[in-house]
Amino acid sequence: MDFRQDSDRLESLTLFSQSSLTDIVLLLLIFFLLTSSFVTNYGIKVEIPKAETGAETQNQYITVAVTKEGQFFVDGEPSSAGTLASSIREARNNKPQGTLVLRADKDAIVDNAVRVMNIAKALDLRIIMATERGSR
Repeated sequence: MDFRQDSDRLESLTLFSQSSLTDIVLLLLIFFLLTSSFVTNYGIKVEIPKAETGAETQNQYITVAVTKEGQFFVDGEPSSAGTLASSIREARNNKPQGTLVLRADKDAIVDNAVRVMNIAKALDLRIIMATERGSR
């Protein structure tokens, strides 16, 4: 039995509440912001040696990474041994600080690190060897 009159007809709900959707989006945003802070700055797998003293590097330095497989990366961009000098020279033009930070893997061939040092010396760059803090 319907005791309502015709004027009391119920209309369909046209308003949609987005508060629960907003909560989910906010939680996802917080999750991604927190997890992105755990990502390391360098995507290149280099296990640098440990040292008891050290200084933090700044972004205006030229960074050259040498992996244990013998790959070279200049400011995060891959470079072959043949184009290494031109890549470092180009990075020097972009960052005129005059300092090169060498991030050589502790298991890398010493000859590869020396090659980078020779190029840096020829370009009149100061050389800093990157290490991690800690004792041996």
